Amino acid sequence: MSTVANPILPGCYPDPSICRVDDVYYLVSSTFEYFPGLPIHRSRDLVSWEPVGHGIHRPGQLDLTGVGASRGLFAPTLRHHDGTFWLICTLVGSRQGSPGGHFYVTATDPAGPWSDPVWLDGEGIDPSLLFDDDGRVWVHATRPARDPAWHDQTEVWLRELDPRTGTLVGDEHVLWHGALENAVWAEGPHLFTVDGRYYLLAAEGGTDYHHAVVVARADAVTGPYVGSPANPVLTHRHLGRGTDVVGVGHADLVQAVDGSWWAVALGMRPYGGYHYNLGRETFLVPVTWEDGWPVLAPGEGRVPTRVEVPFAGEPRPGLTQGTTSGPVGPDDVRWTSLRGPLTGLTTTPDEWHLGLSPMTLTEPGTPAFRGVRQQHTDVDLRVHLTVPLADGTDEEAGLVIRQSEDDHVRLCVTSPTDRDGTRDVTVVHRHQGTDHVQGQVTLTARPHDPLVLTISARGQDYTLTAATDGGHEHVVATVDGRTLDSVTAGGFLGLWWGVYGTSNGRPTTTSLTVHNTEYLLP
Repeated sequence: MSTVANPILPGCYPDPSICRVDDVYYLVSSTFEYFPGLPIHRSRDLVSWEPVGHGIHRPGQLDLTGVGASRGLFAPTLRHHDGTFWLICTLVGSRQGSPGGHFYVTATDPAGPWSDPVWLDGEGIDPSLLFDDDGRVWVHATRPARDPAWHDQTEVWLRELDPRTGTLVGDEHVLWHGALENAVWAEGPHLFTVDGRYYLLAAEGGTDYHHAVVVARADAVTGPYVGSPANPVLTHRHLGRGTDVVGVGHADLVQAVDGSWWAVALGMRPYGGYHYNLGRETFLVPVTWEDGWPVLAPGEGRVPTRVEVPFAGEPRPGLTQGTTSGPVGPDDVRWTSLRGPLTGLTTTPDEWHLGLSPMTLTEPGTPAFRGVRQQHTDVDLRVHLTVPLADGTDEEAGLVIRQSEDDHVRLCVTSPTDRDGTRDVTVVHRHQGTDHVQGQVTLTARPHDPLVLTISARGQDYTLTAATDGGHEHVVATVDGRTLDSVTAGGFLGLWWGVYGTSNGRPTTTSLTVHNTEYLLP
């Protein structure tokens, strides 16, 4: 037996979907505008997780160009059938002329390679797949209700998929409008077959405070579906905003090797008031069955802080992404870019180089940015880098705390035009689309002198510092993190911390070099 602390995937890993193949579990999460997209984790015990690949992982596979912040890849579902992994998802906000909407990709190995997308003619978001016992395959998703009885009412629709042609066939069936009257956004549907019945697991109430998990069942896949008398079967909205986990919902079910049942669900951990900078994280919840209905978190009725997994051994340190303190190597799987691969990136075993881009962090493209999720409330990101900026130019490079194009904090190094042998380091807080200078220091450093830039989070205080290599550390500014989370800034994401470089619209041949990156727990 092993006890695991929740969340099992800390940081921004929302909309989890899980499946089991033999004695191995696989889990996927949403990534919105980040690339590579749809990270897949693997575990043999639901306790220790390791990243194995991404469903969207190569140029040309999917066009994320121009998708806005918190748009892009929404709510994937991962399933396995007859030797093949199926990953179905929605691309939201694609540019005009590019494919968008529901698609699926397939692979025989979750590490990849994954196929090119097969696009489906269906409305809405949050698609899922059911491989029925009779061999038929069913796609189901959510969309705004055609004839709504209340504001923001949605409906779950179902249609058969022909896997040979990749097309939806036959009649469409509307299965569900929500468990509770006036409940908004019935979404995240997943169908299962258990003991000859069909079960529909869904979320409702929106993705924030009123989020909930509900369940319904039917004798036929097309319905009619009857809701559980215990609905919602999991929620934290009755606990108040001061509880340790809020917004619980968007669950998926899996049966373990020993016959037990488990759910994964998203939730947020607020701190410093009702703010959750880490975003929507993945939690593990035990499940039992009573009177033909699933009971989530039996005896507690809420996401447990710690979960006992009877068939698991001791957790293996370092497997779960970001749970240990230490280096983030040049090819670490935690690194992500925006909307596509970085053309100006080269890596060696010891360091990496990134060409500056004319594109800035305020544009919805692929700027020269490489970041990792913030996964802890108290943590440092320390980067040793060389920034050989040309004197008297508009070039800048450094670190960024990113929520979106309109909301982020830059710790930027620039070269003044009138002083030889110095570098200005400035903290610029971009809030709701407007830049505000928060502080500045001047370092005695020539273009090829290494610098050490650090972001230190202690709760909602984000302190940004700069130093020459081996020199005195200067505090440039401290920023209130509550201005950056999705409660204040909008969207669906937690924070990313990363390295960036831009020539602010002008052609450039400058490259920065990152010698060492450390994600350090105090």
